[in-house]
Amino acid sequence: MAATDIARQVGEGCRTVPLAGHVGFDSLPDQLVNKSVSQGFCFNILCVGETGLGKSTLMDTLFNTKFEGEPATHTQPGVQLRSNTYDLQESNVGLKLTIVSTVGFGDQINKEDSYKPIVEFIDAQFEAYLQEELKIRRVLHTYHDSRIHACLYFIAPTGHSLKSLDLVTMKKLDSKVNIIPIIAKSDAISKSELTKFKIKITSELVSNGVQIYQFPTDDESVAEINGTMNAHLPFAVIGSTEELKIGNKMMKARQYPWGTVQVENEAHCDFVKLREMLIRVNMEDLREQTHSRHYELYRRCKLEEMGFKDTDPDSKPFSLQETYEAKRNEFLGELQKKEEEMRQMFVQRVKEKEAELKEAEKELHEKFDRLKKLHQDEKKKLEDKKKSLDDEVNAFKQRKTAAELLQSQGSQAGGSQTLKRDKEKKKRGGETVSRRREKRCCALEGP
Repeated sequence: MAATDIARQVGEGCRTVPLAGHVGFDSLPDQLVNKSVSQGFCFNILCVGETGLGKSTLMDTLFNTKFEGEPATHTQPGVQLRSNTYDLQESNVGLKLTIVSTVGFGDQINKEDSYKPIVEFIDAQFEAYLQEELKIRRVLHTYHDSRIHACLYFIAPTGHSLKSLDLVTMKKLDSKVNIIPIIAKSDAISKSELTKFKIKITSELVSNGVQIYQFPTDDESVAEINGTMNAHLPFAVIGSTEELKIGNKMMKARQYPWGTVQVENEAHCDFVKLREMLIRVNMEDLREQTHSRHYELYRRCKLEEMGFKDTDPDSKPFSLQETYEAKRNEFLGELQKKEEEMRQMFVQRVKEKEAELKEAEKELHEKFDRLKKLHQDEKKKLEDKKKSLDDEVNAFKQRKTAAELLQSQGSQAGGSQTLKRDKEKKKRGGETVSRRREKRCCALEGP
């Protein structure tokens, strides 16, 4: 029998029986209170609003302390979320308070994506808690829950209407966090303008389908006050850590040249209403709404993306084990399919590679044959050229030998002719000398 059937039968067969005497389980609420007080509580607030609207000052005023933090500038290139955690103690109750501020929100020229870092931050906290839940060994009792429990959305006191940035951002956040809209620095506009501004804001939120947090009215103990406070939304607040003496009391106030604005005077602003609703009356409901509504929505969507379902296609209950087995079989089927596709792809690529290699080998053989033939042709040309050069050399040597022979013969013939000419010249010279002597003797003998 399935566990759901057993649980259904137990619920249907439950009977009410009287007790004969005191048992003691009426002390369970006291036990829970003692355990909760010993463990402490956590509360996380997200402050969304443009730079300079007094977010840090309001936090200091709400918790009556001075939180450390650096003032933000208007020169941020994008929206950054800065988270700070503080341990607070009031009486014997401990509170781990986390304040997340949106640094640089609304300071850019292009504000189209200003909401994205905020949404990503909220989803990241949900994802961290989901991963902790899915662990085999969970330590949720000591885990620091960083999910955002309340979003205080600071609206600039323009007195006209909401900015498009405010509407878009709240629309993106309303399914992920409890939004409490507040008009910051409400002393900047008059009472009549403030009343009209509240009506205008409420009208625009309704017409654009923005779901803000409504204080619960199902609990009789707080139904009346919460119903009244829902009509005062959005709260018009003023923050100040400066204390001034008013009458005989020191009170938080802001001093102006024209007078004094008291922070805790309900005739001046809604700060007391905000503190009552946020901290003193509905803090636990904000924590519960975050877990049961916003986190459950994120968890359901995330598990559905992973393939987990509560019912089968026939709308019958589907256990986690069955879901796991179905998902596992589906995964194994996809794995085998991918493995087969990869195998076929591998075989196909091997065949293609073999064909490429064969083609490359064929081209190499053809190239080798061409080169071999070209080499043989070049070799033949060189041999022919060498043979012709050898013939030319031999012919040159023969001509040289013949020239040398002719030269030697010519030189011998020239030498004999020279001797003959010398002898003839000497002979002619002797004859000339003899004639000259004869003439000289005849000349001497003549007279």
